[in-house]
Amino acid sequence: MLDIKFLRENPETVKENIKKKFQDQKLPLVDEVIALDEENRAAKGEVEALRAKRNKASKTIGALMAKGEKEEAERVKAEISKEGDKIDELTARVNELEEKIKKIMMTIPQIIDPSVPIGKDDSENVEIQKYGDPVVPDFEIPYHTEIMESFDGIDLDSARKVAGNGFYYLMGDIARLHSAVIAYARDFMIDRGFTYCVPPFMIRSDVVTGVMSFAEMESMMYKIEGEDLYLIGTSEHSMIGKFIDTILPEEKLPQTLTSYSPCFRKEKGAHGIEERGVYRIHQFEKQEMIVICEPEESPIWFDKLWQNTVDLFRSLDIPVRTLECCSGDLADLKVKSLDVEAWSPRQKKYFEVGSCSNLGDAQARRLKIRISSADGNKHLAHTLNNTVVAPPRMLIAFLENNLKADGSVAIPKALRPYMGGAEEIKKKRNGK
Repeated sequence: MLDIKFLRENPETVKENIKKKFQDQKLPLVDEVIALDEENRAAKGEVEALRAKRNKASKTIGALMAKGEKEEAERVKAEISKEGDKIDELTARVNELEEKIKKIMMTIPQIIDPSVPIGKDDSENVEIQKYGDPVVPDFEIPYHTEIMESFDGIDLDSARKVAGNGFYYLMGDIARLHSAVIAYARDFMIDRGFTYCVPPFMIRSDVVTGVMSFAEMESMMYKIEGEDLYLIGTSEHSMIGKFIDTILPEEKLPQTLTSYSPCFRKEKGAHGIEERGVYRIHQFEKQEMIVICEPEESPIWFDKLWQNTVDLFRSLDIPVRTLECCSGDLADLKVKSLDVEAWSPRQKKYFEVGSCSNLGDAQARRLKIRISSADGNKHLAHTLNNTVVAPPRMLIAFLENNLKADGSVAIPKALRPYMGGAEEIKKKRNGK
């Protein structure tokens, strides 16, 4: 969310930013919120003047009563009573205006970083770099659910009966592989100096609206009926929410946390054949990383965060590439974002496995996350987040890139300690 003062002083900059994000329908909101802000400040000024007048009149009443001039004192009291009614009326209007201003300001997008490429949607994202050599083997690679089924590793039919579409049972070696990847990712981030955390898996509405846009909230979040609680769509929401209404001494920064959680998402809309199976689902688990830091340090941390994900995937023999997200593909709170995509030998293309975002002071402004400097001044922090790894989607890339001609799957050296020392997992069907 932008600073209202910045918008008031730089309306054309805000409008140009809206155009860069191809959200022209929001352009009238800038002038609307400026008009509401002007009315709001005028009303507040009038309230302050009336209160000052009332305070002065109260002293006059005291002096009149002391002199025994009760009749005059009563006359002044009557005037004060009228002023009180006016103050109440104006205060109610101020509250109404501030609510309208807040609602509009929460829909106006954050100013994007100058380095962000301009484009309408994810089709115009820009490839930055490839890591590892993408290989297409000389044998056919089955669809990922078929690979899992060859290990007796997945049961989608039973999951549909129990919970409906978008859910799964992982079994045996595939379930163990899933947990091994999460445990490896946890230790990988701890070794890089991040503090491990298991957060609440439900958050209140004030945290939800503090960490995401209304559009994201509507498309993603599951609401707990009858309670002010939502199931988290990613642990980033809960982790950033940990610092709500907090003043952090500058010597306590940066805050670098890595967290495990299950994640729950509506995933509205129809999806294509490549999103069957466990690609796009309502429930999954994820290892996440977040940083809260000084504003001038957030670009440095942005590069460190996405590099962590690249390094983790390469340690598991999975080729990846990085993509700079264009302006139209950025959520409203994001200043800059970069996707990490893994190579799919079966599809002969890359697909998203992680997303790194710098949100500037947007979340900090909404959640009141501030930094106290040594000189006693306070300013807003910057927040960043990035996916470490999110199986079972990550398992698609893992299985395809480590599949051997005989149907077995090689276990990279880094992951073997988490798989009981096994160097491979072997088929249990169709070729046993």
